[in-house]
Amino acid sequence: MAKSRAETIREERQQRKSARSRSQEGSKDVAPKKGKIREWVDAMVFAVVVMVILRTLFFDLFRIPTPSMEKNLLVGDYLFVSKLHYGTRTPMTLGVPFTQIYLPGLTFPWTRFPGFSEVKRGDAVVFNWPDDEVDVIERRMHYIKRIMGLPGETIAVEDKRVMVDGETIALQSGMQQYWKIYKSDPRVQLNRSALEELGIEDVLQTADQGVVQLIATEEAAGTIASWPWVERVEPAVVAANSVYDAAMYPPGRGWTPDNYGPVRIPGEGMTFALTDENWSLYERVISRFEGHTTGRSTDGGFLVDGSPVTEYTFTQDYFFAMGDNRDNSEDSRFWGFVPMDHIVGKALLVYFSWDQDMMLPRFGRLFHVID
Repeated sequence: MAKSRAETIREERQQRKSARSRSQEGSKDVAPKKGKIREWVDAMVFAVVVMVILRTLFFDLFRIPTPSMEKNLLVGDYLFVSKLHYGTRTPMTLGVPFTQIYLPGLTFPWTRFPGFSEVKRGDAVVFNWPDDEVDVIERRMHYIKRIMGLPGETIAVEDKRVMVDGETIALQSGMQQYWKIYKSDPRVQLNRSALEELGIEDVLQTADQGVVQLIATEEAAGTIASWPWVERVEPAVVAANSVYDAAMYPPGRGWTPDNYGPVRIPGEGMTFALTDENWSLYERVISRFEGHTTGRSTDGGFLVDGSPVTEYTFTQDYFFAMGDNRDNSEDSRFWGFVPMDHIVGKALLVYFSWDQDMMLPRFGRLFHVID
């Protein structure tokens, strides 16, 4: 039986309605395809988030800006620094990732997660510079030095020799300092090519024509001492003077970088008797790093938070740090102890190195493990 015109129209409308429903259901199941720009943006955001998390919790990157650690670490070395070794320090401020821009006045309570290693003598450690005037610890300038003195130890420098609890700590491989070269004949000139092979670039003539001064590792100095026209080689020790006296920590003791101390390094839970002799050494630690007000009473006694005291118990560990390039390093001899809460991490690896003079990478230093 033939369909009427009206029935045919109704069936066509029903078919179109069903087709629209199926199309809408299909569009719900299949997400619209992202454009190329959106895909790149999403990938970049994801990469930044991952990098922020990794650098906040696991590691940091650091560039060597000065020659204070040569020859072991060179200007232009880029380092991988582990935060896990000594325990990750949680953020103290809110800022723009990978920059020094942050919101001043906004700070957070922080803690340090447990690490799997103690800070040890000889570790190359990155830390926030304790002498920086910035209020927030994590926003202070980053330094890298080698730990030479540990909490509770007494450290001194005697004619350039580092002494810890009375024992000499020898220069490690790659550490360098100034040496005096005494020539058997003042007219003899040291062979420049031979010096360059030893990594020595500059030779300074002293007032004595038979004596020159140069900066070298202990191994290089020993090699020079074996040359037939060299009478002897000895450390170049600077004499005490007013310039050094004012620059040392603490000033006013006649110390120099080559003859320093002795000083006892504070540690967590250690109680030190306060005396006129050590007050200038520990007063700044108690006030700046332990968070107390300090002063002297009218009778010459010691005040902490306004109360008279004869001793003080420290609340965190402190360390004595020095550069490997001993005579070109501003370190604990000049600005004092490194508090534990300033330590960022342990330098492990040189992942890249750039020679600014040659304008080329130092390919031989790539992935160099730091001793």
